[in-house]
Amino acid sequence: MAVQGTLERTTSSDVVFDELFGRITRLELLPGTKISETDVAKSFGYSRQPVREAFTRLANLNLLLVRPQRATVVRPFSRRLIANARFVRAAIELEVVRLAASDRDRSVDAALKSNLREQGGAVADGDVSRFHDLDYQFHRLLCASARQAFAFDIIAENKAQVDRLCMLALTSKEAMDVLYEDHTKLLKALFGGDAQAADDVLRVHLDRLTPTIDAIYTTHNAYFDE
Repeated sequence: MAVQGTLERTTSSDVVFDELFGRITRLELLPGTKISETDVAKSFGYSRQPVREAFTRLANLNLLLVRPQRATVVRPFSRRLIANARFVRAAIELEVVRLAASDRDRSVDAALKSNLREQGGAVADGDVSRFHDLDYQFHRLLCASARQAFAFDIIAENKAQVDRLCMLALTSKEAMDVLYEDHTKLLKALFGGDAQAADDVLRVHLDRLTPTIDAIYTTHNAYFDE
């Protein structure tokens, strides 16, 4: 997740953060899993300081629950935090697609088309993890197309709250098919300069998570803290 600029260097903290962020959002570390600074530091061959910094960043994203004198755990799902994150993401991304539809950076078109083709391949192969990564990059490219690349940092921070749910939901080719079709329609609207159509597609796309949250709350209630 930590996007490094050409003049920035990747720190030990960045390495730990990116690895743990990926493992948490891919559900390799499940909600409620205990995680130790000491163990993580040993596994990376680092001192505890960069690990502590990474833990703090993950806690600020509400992905870790750091508790004094108690074990740090992967934070359980919170319907309140998820609702907050979805609101912020929708507000920003709807403006992003409006801008992209009216005056996009056409130099990003090729990357968007390539990403969409790769999504189709991931769907055909039933590769959930690959599709998830491509979905992440697709929304990043939308921000670049709107000439608002900075906006993706905010989207990504909020998207992290729901990415874990998406991994539980994306368990079938049919589920990926639906999201891929949304992306296809969205790109068509953007390339056609149809801001209203892009807005309509994105609203439907973002709202698809509502029944998913309800279903996961029922089937995986132990993963929630409320």
